[in-house]
Amino acid sequence: MSDPHSPDALAPATVAVSAGRPERAQGAPVNPPIVLSSTYVSEGVQQPGELLYTRMDTETWHPFEEALAALEGAPEPGVVFGSGMAAIAAVFSFVPAGGKVVLPRHAYQVTLGFADDLAARAGVDVVRVDVADTDQVLDALDGASLLLVESPTNPMLEVADLPVLLAAARERGVLSAVDNTFATPLGQRPLDHGADVVVHSVTKYLAGHSDVVLGAAVARTPELVAALRAYRTLHGSIPGPFEVWLALRGLRTLALRVERAQANAAELARRLADHPDVVEVRHPSLPTDPGHERATRLMTGYGSILGVRPRGGAAGADSVVGAVRLWVPATSLGGVESSLERRRRFATESLTVPEDLLRLSVGIEDVEDLWRDLDRALRTSAG
Repeated sequence: MSDPHSPDALAPATVAVSAGRPERAQGAPVNPPIVLSSTYVSEGVQQPGELLYTRMDTETWHPFEEALAALEGAPEPGVVFGSGMAAIAAVFSFVPAGGKVVLPRHAYQVTLGFADDLAARAGVDVVRVDVADTDQVLDALDGASLLLVESPTNPMLEVADLPVLLAAARERGVLSAVDNTFATPLGQRPLDHGADVVVHSVTKYLAGHSDVVLGAAVARTPELVAALRAYRTLHGSIPGPFEVWLALRGLRTLALRVERAQANAAELARRLADHPDVVEVRHPSLPTDPGHERATRLMTGYGSILGVRPRGGAAGADSVVGAVRLWVPATSLGGVESSLERRRRFATESLTVPEDLLRLSVGIEDVEDLWRDLDRALRTSAG
């Protein structure tokens, strides 16, 4: 019989609130403390579990690492990094010089840039695929060292058949990693589908308030966790204790924030699909969206990122960004505030992303306020 107090026996919303707490004792704090120290007393040889120097480890990281592992269903505590890209870089460190990486043609632009840098300086063969095309991904796996998947992808919201892709990677001896930033552990748990590593930009939904820059990873085996920690220590890609404490505080409201933001996003997607000044809307909640069937089958919820192409091309999209008053024109995503940007304003964005695509990160404001502001901006921009 399972322990009713085990994180595995609790709903994810409860885990987000309860995991990573101090041991319950009379007079003990409810929240873990922040320890601000760069070093620890050490009079002899460091013993297992003993703290020595904060670049190696500090107790302020542990509650967040434990909570994320509980949410992702990981057998070992996670590894928190100084940024999402630091976590991605740690995953790429598993690829040997001259190895082969398979990753989405649409993904976070800096992830793609990092892969291209590996190709230039380490002879890594980088193969970009449409992750929604399962056969194309499977055909690319032969001889690969790493399969890195985003699902849904950034910013095109393509949905991968994770169970099939991850099973194929395992059968062929290919290390698999999933960037779960968009879905969050409440939307999907890639380890359950066979992933070896799961990474997050904690900056986004997990912390949730646009006030920290952090990353994290969880892994299937102790060996992978140890390798990720060793990379963090060697490369100094560590987070500050206060930022990790803020992220844990943000994590406590993850379920509420995701629930509200997803509901807002689905309602806005429904209305935008019929808007006279919108050419195309992408959101997996729409029955007509290419990712709808897979997202319905594999995910819990559809996420709160929208892809919107307004009338007027890139100029029309820029006009919408300039006309909104409640929505925040800004990069990044996953905060409590709603934001938007034209993705191709970045020269490094994938060239197959439409010039006029707006990526909308839907927040937790009242949906009617969000709609009025967006509708007015669309109509104003269309003239």
